[in-house]
Amino acid sequence: MQQIAVIGLGRFGTVLAQTLHESGVQVLGIDNSVSRVNDLGDELDRVVALDSTDRSALASQAVDEVDVAVVAIGEAFEAALLTTVILKKMGVAKVICRAQTPYHAEIFKQVGADEVIQPEVQAGSHLARRLAHPKIDDFVTLSEGFAIIEIRTPAQFVGKALKDLALRTTYDVNVVAVRPKTVVQDGDGERREVAGAIAIPRPSDMLTADDVLVVIGSEESLARLPKE
Repeated sequence: MQQIAVIGLGRFGTVLAQTLHESGVQVLGIDNSVSRVNDLGDELDRVVALDSTDRSALASQAVDEVDVAVVAIGEAFEAALLTTVILKKMGVAKVICRAQTPYHAEIFKQVGADEVIQPEVQAGSHLARRLAHPKIDDFVTLSEGFAIIEIRTPAQFVGKALKDLALRTTYDVNVVAVRPKTVVQDGDGERREVAGAIAIPRPSDMLTADDVLVVIGSEESLARLPKE
């Protein structure tokens, strides 16, 4: 089982740790606040209160044996930076740091962080894409300039087969999966959309208005897809 240490249990760290735990990952939560640790005591595999800038304290919890350590410390940049340096010196396989500014992100990279994230920036970019492209249900950046999106079938694609649309030739994108949407009615009589099982499409498959297409390509190419 994968083991991940989340260091810093503020709002971001707590949500991350809880979601990882719910996904079946073995989570070690670390924070210098006893009250935060007590609040999460029954929700994670293991939660400890310690100073993450103390190498011996980290070693006592076998942090060097985890697969990934996420430094989710928010405001205390110096503590986050020192924690990152210690984790790398301890030989932690992968260290991911949360940065609040591009300047902090660059410093984390300089001291050896394997990956740096800026949740606020990424959330803002994600929301901007959704607002600019209402048809897009989800957007995942793969690397600089390339992404995977989930987009509801444009009106001009409905009733046509993938092979006839020639999306690779016309838009320079590929449909890698199709996820049908269905409407269900709950016990209160309320109707809501739910996603069906994802399927690998065949060239002859006809698209419906209820399908959600999983499309991969450059952001420039994806932006050219119809948005009706």
